[in-house]
Amino acid sequence: MAYSYLSSSTYGKDNVKFLKVKKDKQNPKKQEVMEATVKVLLKGGFEVSYTEADNSVIVPTDTVKNTILIHARKYDTFPIEKFAAELALHFTSKYSHVTGCTITITQDRWIKYDVNGKESLHSFIHEGPEKKICHLDYDQASGSSSYKLLTSIKDLTVLKSTNSMFYGYNVCEYTTLKPTKDRILSTDIFATWEWSSQKLGSLESIRDGCKDDIFNNTYYQARDITLDIFAKENSASVQATMYNMATAILKVAPQVDFVSYELPNKHYFLFDFKWYKGLDNENELFYPSPHPNGLIKCKVGRNSSKL
Repeated sequence: MAYSYLSSSTYGKDNVKFLKVKKDKQNPKKQEVMEATVKVLLKGGFEVSYTEADNSVIVPTDTVKNTILIHARKYDTFPIEKFAAELALHFTSKYSHVTGCTITITQDRWIKYDVNGKESLHSFIHEGPEKKICHLDYDQASGSSSYKLLTSIKDLTVLKSTNSMFYGYNVCEYTTLKPTKDRILSTDIFATWEWSSQKLGSLESIRDGCKDDIFNNTYYQARDITLDIFAKENSASVQATMYNMATAILKVAPQVDFVSYELPNKHYFLFDFKWYKGLDNENELFYPSPHPNGLIKCKVGRNSSKL
């Protein structure tokens, strides 16, 4: 009997980068761009490559990289959810021993800017570090209508200089934080929505572009809702605000089952100048403290009993 056994395995290619130019059919000078980083990890009958040093089953990671780039050239990559479906269906149909795959696509944010008072046809500003991320986990045995698909907005940094409170919290002998009804609120937004495969439909329908409008509209709605509530709400806490954001997204996106937020509370501490001739500081000059920081997470689902 062997001393050990292979409990699980996966492998593939990470950090495959490309920039895709999409040209308008009526006006080729009117263009969109997508800069993306792709990770594809394969699942399947690769056990002997680990346990018996038999490489015959291995699809080389260089082949995985070439496949990603060739398919990015041949097929539409807008939106990235569609491209993830294309890759998943390809790898599981091309190789009989590939039974599934996990795909993560990270898209940089390039937006057009105005030139002479009009939106440029083909000039862009990179709004980093904000990213859009798609994550697809697919096992062929479950069928192409059963998969886990997530879309995220990550590293969208926001700050408001007022309209944020924090008071009425639990106080014990370790508490030094002072309650406030006026503070700076800043965070790096990481918002994720988990799609319902039953409501969205098969990977083939996604690959064929039937769900493009759903993906695009939900992304822009989720981003707008996040920024709108952040700006308008007199926040009682990060917890309360993120719950309201998630609930609002669920209301406009029936194909989404869950919305998650992960928000670090980036602290700005008021300088105390009373030592200098009693100089006041009415919420005007702060010290940006990089760490430690609060970290608040939640996952919000739709209450079916209220539908």
